[in-house]
Amino acid sequence: MSTNRRTDATTEEPIRAGVIGVGAMGENHARVYDELPTVDLVGVTDRDDEIADRVADAFDTESLPLETLLERCEAVTVAVPTAAHADVVSTCLEAGVHVLVEKPIAETVDQGERLAEQAREAGRVLQVGHIERFNPAVQAVDALIDDLDVIAIEAQRLGPPIDRTTTDNVSFDLMVHDVDVVGSLLGERPRSVAAMGTENGQYATATIEYGDAVATVTASRVTQKKVRKLTVTARECLVEVDYLEQSVLIHRDSYPTYLSDDGQPRYRHESVVERPRVDTGEPLRNELESFVEAVRTGSEPTVTAEDGIRALETVQLIDRLAMGPNEDSDDPPREREVEV
Repeated sequence: MSTNRRTDATTEEPIRAGVIGVGAMGENHARVYDELPTVDLVGVTDRDDEIADRVADAFDTESLPLETLLERCEAVTVAVPTAAHADVVSTCLEAGVHVLVEKPIAETVDQGERLAEQAREAGRVLQVGHIERFNPAVQAVDALIDDLDVIAIEAQRLGPPIDRTTTDNVSFDLMVHDVDVVGSLLGERPRSVAAMGTENGQYATATIEYGDAVATVTASRVTQKKVRKLTVTARECLVEVDYLEQSVLIHRDSYPTYLSDDGQPRYRHESVVERPRVDTGEPLRNELESFVEAVRTGSEPTVTAEDGIRALETVQLIDRLAMGPNEDSDDPPREREVEV
């Protein structure tokens, strides 16, 4: 293992960072690292040399082989395809480098657990890129959730893909964001899960029981409108979150009134609506600032490997249940609901 790693948590020298995999998401990581005053972007790497060279030129850094990049870095983002997460993250940890790996943490729960154990043994930060945790609107709700008696949460992540040829499963690619957010807000593990899906894995909805609260999460690539919303139903109020607008509305003291106008009965429903201040900003910048601070101080990351494993475990179960009964097979019918 390399010993050229930061050990003094009080040092103010920039963190030497790199990006492994500079497709659309990885390029954004390189951009933000380049913008952060606390980071020195020392290089990028990609299996496509032309892409790596282009991104390196754009941010005035170097396109390097993986081995060389790891020798020069203290921390890296891993933004390669999910199937390669386990091998690439393990290689980084073995080199003594702190890692932020894009969601999901790995292809399987077993792989995720091995990576978590390797990071603990190496004494390195392993953060999972569940970026919605760093959405200012979600952070605003997280700050008030402890004062609420939550009954239910509903999350919708809908809309056609940017790349209309994609066939990635929505449970792993989209729904995993909201599964992570809901679990984080409630601070609990699921007790039972029910799910259904259609359109060859491009639409799925799940109901997840968490103690005294229930969550309904829906993900779709066949809905012709982009929707990213979260609703929290509590005894005290209703909280509406719009991820895209980074806005929060709190509805309180809702009550019906019956009015009469010229002898005709009319109905009106009123409530008090609060709009708490949300310090809007780029979630990716918030995420990378949090990761860099964990590397600098040796503190636990906001989204731990264990968080990533729990989210992956849940969406794997949702995906299995959403496939539905295998009526054309001699195998036993698949379940739609299971206790966890």
